Amino acid sequence: MMRTRPLKVALLGCGVVGSEVTRIMTTHADDLAARIGAPVELAGIAVRRPDKVREGVPAHLVTTDATALVKRGDIDVVIEVIGGIEPARTLITTAFEHGASVVSANKALVAADGAALHAAAETNGADLYYEAAVAGAIPLVRPLRESLAGDKVNRVLGIVNGTTNFILDKMDSTGAGYSEALDEATALGYAEADPTADVEGFDAAAKAAILAGIAFHTRVTIDDVHREGLTEVTAADIASAKRMGCTVKLLAICERAADGASVTARVHPAMIPLTHPLASVREAYNAVFVEAEAAGQLMFYGPGAGGAPTASAVLGDLVAVCRNKLAGATGPGESAYTRLPVSPMGAVVTRYHISLDVADKPGVLAQVATIFAEHGVSIDTVRQSGKDGEASLVIVTHRAADAALSSTVGALRELDTVRGVASIMRVEGE
Repeated sequence: MMRTRPLKVALLGCGVVGSEVTRIMTTHADDLAARIGAPVELAGIAVRRPDKVREGVPAHLVTTDATALVKRGDIDVVIEVIGGIEPARTLITTAFEHGASVVSANKALVAADGAALHAAAETNGADLYYEAAVAGAIPLVRPLRESLAGDKVNRVLGIVNGTTNFILDKMDSTGAGYSEALDEATALGYAEADPTADVEGFDAAAKAAILAGIAFHTRVTIDDVHREGLTEVTAADIASAKRMGCTVKLLAICERAADGASVTARVHPAMIPLTHPLASVREAYNAVFVEAEAAGQLMFYGPGAGGAPTASAVLGDLVAVCRNKLAGATGPGESAYTRLPVSPMGAVVTRYHISLDVADKPGVLAQVATIFAEHGVSIDTVRQSGKDGEASLVIVTHRAADAALSSTVGALRELDTVRGVASIMRVEGE
């Protein structure tokens, strides 16, 4: 039997995502009520600019006083889609203190301060859900947190930023350089006017922190994630990848160590074989591979950003949180019982693709090979080309620790016959 008294919802932010949330709540009100077991009522919308025209948004619900809205004693659920650290953090904790559960799309806040937010939710008997914080519409947080709760996840590998995937895809398919591909992404609306958060890997790093924490039941913040952007990726790197039967993707990689005693979390460009499913992820789409002991390999694929896809994830969380409210219960909170340390990037073991500019004369390859051997890095393949006294060496290693590779490159730079290190890229997915 459906409860007639509605559950009241406060919405913080009414931009691209907030407007879509409002539209769906309005047009699908009957379906949402049937799925929840009670009507849901949008009781207030907090915005910074009340005079901005927002089609389909009831003007009488709009307010600039977000604090007063979340302090109302009749609010059951607060949806936060304003982003950033403050005032979002204060508004969320205030909502908990006044009896409301929270649905958030705020990856930056969850990645930086998730433990404190979960603690505040638990203290006040409230829910904190944030499916929309990672990979837009793709169900990923809940499968990791609930569906795989009885399994042991060992690795999460994926493309979690649509802007960077679009740029790299265009570089691969058209031969364009980074700047040209970025300009196209900006013109099409995939890249922000200031694309730093995307192209320097900050967005992906926040998502990696969230995924690693959930997957490995330990606390991982964005400060624990090694981060490299794609601004240094060149058309030559893309061409080298093609010659190897690979493509280049900006990957978020979260791994449990082989001995199970630590985890790593990193974001960086990497070459992956064309045979790997992630290689076929085109345009601005996202895809994530999860490797678990019992379940094996699982792949989650779909649109990773945008108003409607993100709103879909928000509304899914809203339904779950409202059901919990009606049942007088809460859903799963933070699970950090393993307390595993996060190892530094130097401990990460993977393959590498290194391009060197060298003098074109006898003995250079032997010198370079000796340096690799002295630092314990085994060479898999070498390709050499050159003319007019200059040459290029392209070396692919066997698996080696990042620290060992770094010391190898440092020693190579000291050789008189090495003119420069043109590029270094990791090789993943094998």
